[in-house]
Amino acid sequence: MSNLKQALLQLANPERAAQMARYFKTGKGEYAEGDVFIGLSNPQVQALVKEYWKAINFLEIQELIDDKIHELRFAGLLVLVSKFHKSTEINRQEIVDFYLKNVKQINNWDLVDCSCYKILGKYLLDKDRQVLYDLASTGHLWSERIAVVSTLALIKNGEFSDIFRLSEKFLLHPHDLMHKACGWMLREVGKQDELALEEFLDEHIHKMPRTMLRYAIERMEGKKRLGYLKQ
Repeated sequence: MSNLKQALLQLANPERAAQMARYFKTGKGEYAEGDVFIGLSNPQVQALVKEYWKAINFLEIQELIDDKIHELRFAGLLVLVSKFHKSTEINRQEIVDFYLKNVKQINNWDLVDCSCYKILGKYLLDKDRQVLYDLASTGHLWSERIAVVSTLALIKNGEFSDIFRLSEKFLLHPHDLMHKACGWMLREVGKQDELALEEFLDEHIHKMPRTMLRYAIERMEGKKRLGYLKQ
């Protein structure tokens, strides 16, 4: 057992764990059915990862990511993010391959959102983006969310075509977690180029789920936002 894992387990808080299990929808039939929490806050996990990440190898990261405990998987992904940021191009390929190999363990929205754009998204800045469309075509909720949220790195680089294609693909997706993810990324487009966002909305608003729309227009000026909501 790694020192990081021991340190995380020592901070277990059963009362908070019960609250987190409800918040992250772990009940029967919910999207995170059966996930196990020990009650750690994100700042607690982040502080320990900052202390230990340099000494952790890939076998220990794998152990964390394979763990049934949610916060340990979260910690493993944060370690991977730290290693990616400090790595060479050759090592980044290895880290991305490792990340994609473990997609099934990245199985809640916070695990996706804390890692995918910081690893896969940044890696794809100067590369072919086909992997996003492969993930988006799996029919697997978390792979689909990884595809969408990974575009945040591209959006921040002024590249919007991939999120527009993916958002169009997911207009009829049955799960609101995908509507929220697409809406969030579209809102990020609006921060960079509100006209580009408006053009996308004008073309697709009548098919767009209301949740996706509300997320996308959240930062718009009040009158303009209300105009979209009335359509």
